[in-house]
Amino acid sequence: MTIHKEIAFEDEICEHLGAHGWVYVEGDASRYDRARALFPDDVLAWVQSTQPAAWEAVEKNHGTAAGETLLDRLRDSLDQRGTLDVLRHGIDMLGLKGKLPLAQFKPALGINPEIRDRYEQNRLRVLRQVRYSLHNENSIDLVLFLNGIPVATVELKTDFTQRVGDAIDQYRYDRDPRPKGRAAEPLLTWPSGALVHFAISNSDVFMTTRLAGAATHFLPFNRGDAGAAGNPPHPSGHRTAYLWEEVWQRDSWLEILGRYLVGEKDDKRMLKATIFPRYHQLDSTRRLQAAVLDDGPGRKYLIQHSAGSGKTKTIAWTAHFFADLHTAAHEKLFDTVLVVSDRTVIDGQLQDALFDFERTTGVVAKISGDRGSKSGELAEALSGDKKIVVCTIQTFPHALKAVRELAATKGKTFAVIADEAHSSQAGEAAAKLKAVLSAEELAELGDGGEVSMDDVLAAQMTARADDAGITFVAFTATPKTKTLELFGTRPDPTRRGSRPKTTCPSRFTSIRCGRRSRRASFSTCSRTTRPTSWPSSWPTRAASWTTPRSNAPPR
Repeated sequence: MTIHKEIAFEDEICEHLGAHGWVYVEGDASRYDRARALFPDDVLAWVQSTQPAAWEAVEKNHGTAAGETLLDRLRDSLDQRGTLDVLRHGIDMLGLKGKLPLAQFKPALGINPEIRDRYEQNRLRVLRQVRYSLHNENSIDLVLFLNGIPVATVELKTDFTQRVGDAIDQYRYDRDPRPKGRAAEPLLTWPSGALVHFAISNSDVFMTTRLAGAATHFLPFNRGDAGAAGNPPHPSGHRTAYLWEEVWQRDSWLEILGRYLVGEKDDKRMLKATIFPRYHQLDSTRRLQAAVLDDGPGRKYLIQHSAGSGKTKTIAWTAHFFADLHTAAHEKLFDTVLVVSDRTVIDGQLQDALFDFERTTGVVAKISGDRGSKSGELAEALSGDKKIVVCTIQTFPHALKAVRELAATKGKTFAVIADEAHSSQAGEAAAKLKAVLSAEELAELGDGGEVSMDDVLAAQMTARADDAGITFVAFTATPKTKTLELFGTRPDPTRRGSRPKTTCPSRFTSIRCGRRSRRASFSTCSRTTRPTSWPSSWPTRAASWTTPRSNAPPR
């Protein structure tokens, strides 16, 4: 292949997708409806094949105009509610009692054969050189569709002729979603157009969820290369091949669209942004889920982050995913997920993220004491139907006591997620933290005016047999020895890859992305005793987990 030619780069990506569950037919771009920003054939085929009764009702009400009416109604719904909401909740049609689904995502408990069948019938299609504009003949290199609805656009550049920055500039200066004095471009307009826009070269990937001309802000979607920026070498010759081989893999991509994308709200609960996970967030949350499912309740894990890594959103994803985890026997893994943080964070970003990520109203409860005593709120939330309970570190000892009692007496299982386990507080804040500790626990802290969440967690979480039903996960930027001792996993001689000569807690595997000046480094759960990977339905890089290093990204 002539690697410096952009058309050959397109060929390789499209042919790979076409051979792995996507629909790719050369020349199909001519059937793209640029006015509606839809691929009509797939929209109609999806409805007709998955919901024949609904299609029959639409035909009965609209006759030969049924197809055009459906497409017009879909375009109107996209404009009014946005692409993500339409994909998640469907549209209303005259003559139908309920909403008409436009996609089927895999539910947390996938035992319904009808749902499984609809999921398998999802149509993922890639079109190339798509003439999208209502005002000119500009074309975008690739557009990705789900059941005829555009979900991603792609601009490609090859390193031998241009760089990823040229693709970014092309979006900023030549892909204006709202040309001055002209109608908006439906494919590029937020939130009713494509959900994410990728700028890709052979070496780097950047992405954005909102095009805004020259002001468009792109984030890196790189894996990191041995602690530095970019991506490691790949056998294909393209360092970015993980994007189409792993991220766009059919099950992986549908999960991202169905579970990871989030509409962020402002103070008035109006949509202000669409959140798409960066690579290290996607990878670390998936690996943590896989590890917890493999181990079952009762283990401890630590995730290390640094400034700019998006820790708050990663915690929110982790909490919601844990709340929906089911075993292979279709049993719920955790009855409740308890998120512990300091007052400022709970009242700010973390609370906003947890509620933004909430797709069913009422699954998240905040223990604040506003509705009576905190103990009463805790008892109600932990024994009721709340999937996620958020509390402060000051309330944590009472919450942990209740969790342990429920685990011991009723066999319930819990996940406890601690935010910023290393952070220290002094003065009045320290006094409040010390107030929850016993005299013996205070004595162990020694002298000093500062006390940290580490101290409280260490005092409360001594090794106990009745913690077998409780999984602990800690997020920290600068793990201290105490944090390692508390959350680190010691080698198990019975496991592959273990280090039986040492009894020290496991080292971390660091994931870094972006430029070094704005790096985001994640340590996955401290499990170097054996390989950990994404679920078997997604591509794996088994070799990457065999020799974890403290600053090395997964290969």
